[in-house]
Amino acid sequence: MQCIWGRKTMLIGVPKEIKNLEYRIGLTPAGVAELVRGGHQVISQKNGAASIGFDDEQYRQAGAEIVAEPSEIFDRAQLIVKVKEPQPGECRMLHPDQTLFTYLHLAPDPEQTRLLVKSGATCIAYETVTDDDGGLPLLTPMSEVAGRMSIQAGAHCLEKAQGGSGILLSGVPGVKAANVLIIGGGVAGLNAARIAMGMGAKVTIVDRSLHRLKEIDAHYGNRLSTLYSTTETIEKQLAISDLVIGAVLIPGAAAPKLVTRKMLKLMQPGSVLVDVAIDQGGCFETSRATTHEHPTYTVDGIIHYCVANMPGGVARTSTLALTNATLPYVIALADQGTRRALANDIHLMNGLNVHKGMVTVKAVADALGYHFTEPVHALQSDILQKAG
Repeated sequence: MQCIWGRKTMLIGVPKEIKNLEYRIGLTPAGVAELVRGGHQVISQKNGAASIGFDDEQYRQAGAEIVAEPSEIFDRAQLIVKVKEPQPGECRMLHPDQTLFTYLHLAPDPEQTRLLVKSGATCIAYETVTDDDGGLPLLTPMSEVAGRMSIQAGAHCLEKAQGGSGILLSGVPGVKAANVLIIGGGVAGLNAARIAMGMGAKVTIVDRSLHRLKEIDAHYGNRLSTLYSTTETIEKQLAISDLVIGAVLIPGAAAPKLVTRKMLKLMQPGSVLVDVAIDQGGCFETSRATTHEHPTYTVDGIIHYCVANMPGGVARTSTLALTNATLPYVIALADQGTRRALANDIHLMNGLNVHKGMVTVKAVADALGYHFTEPVHALQSDILQKAG
């Protein structure tokens, strides 16, 4: 395989996701068509997205070559576009002349990090790409989906048949609505609040950013309550909350544990915790990743919903929302080559997590005990090695 650096034509691979009950895909047929029109080649795995309405014939008509085995994609492709973090078998198929573009969430995942470092590949994570407003544009679409789904899931878990307390979020005339506590006022938290308010629940958002709380208050007024987040505040709110959404994010780092096991005793039996931050390790001490197949478990009488790929439950909507956001970056990587695309866009450079065995996100290096290398230095080091 030829080196990808600086090439004007690139071979892009789109493997089928293999994580349990994951039906999303890295590129839609429309995205493939855009890349092919730009002079690039795309290989897509057979039946990669058939379950969400994008069949192989649509990919062929868009210009993709369909291959049966993922090994062929990993062997041939210069740029691999996925959704979820690569599983161990996929990590072992990566090689130094490849770029991987996908969600990674490395800080709570030492095994994946070890395998990606060993591969020598260039690994760019959707969740750490930034924008001019200080946002995370490739995390935002899935945070929107997960935030909205969290209320849907939480409302279901509150039903008595699911082990919950038997409370309807909206209440009915003569019966009060449920209390919903949302920890974190970012994209996921705000989207959760919108759905909860729409269902008629009483919503409280806690956050440590006064600026963010003022923005929320200015937009929603007395439709919800805002509180500055402290341990004492969270404890008081847990005692009166029926549903708690954990939506705290520290970009690139493991989520902080804001609700301890001891705090669960403050809650009413049958109350529900939904941990939207589970991909980053979770923000409840008692959180452990679950699946759509087995989404919940109970600790001290409290229902925990900690599905690690919540947006995968609405895979078609999620795929369309995600690829709308990622496609411009895929095109940039293909048109300019990985090195030039990174050098030309500091926000894409912030997405670089691993390069040629070097860890280039400080939060990940600190969490997992790796030496941290500045992204620009990692790329320069590679240039020097090639020159030598």
